[in-house]
Amino acid sequence: MKIFVAGLPLDMDESELEEFFEKYGKVDTVSIAKDRITKRRKGFGFVEMSNSLQAKTAIQTLNGLGIGRNKLIVKEAV
Repeated sequence: MKIFVAGLPLDMDESELEEFFEKYGKVDTVSIAKDRITKRRKGFGFVEMSNSLQAKTAIQTLNGLGIGRNKLIVKEAV
């Protein structure tokens, strides 16, 4: 299942995002969107988990979680 994650701190990298989701199961891939020109992170990304039950648990648990000033938006990617 591909999961959309928004509200990420701009200094968060892929390994940190992966750590958040590994608590709920095996993470297959993680990517954080970056601006093509400046290479700065845009504050959103995607996580893929092959086990849909674990992915749904992660979505329910992490959606709305506060990180610093931001609240995460976590939902299934369309």
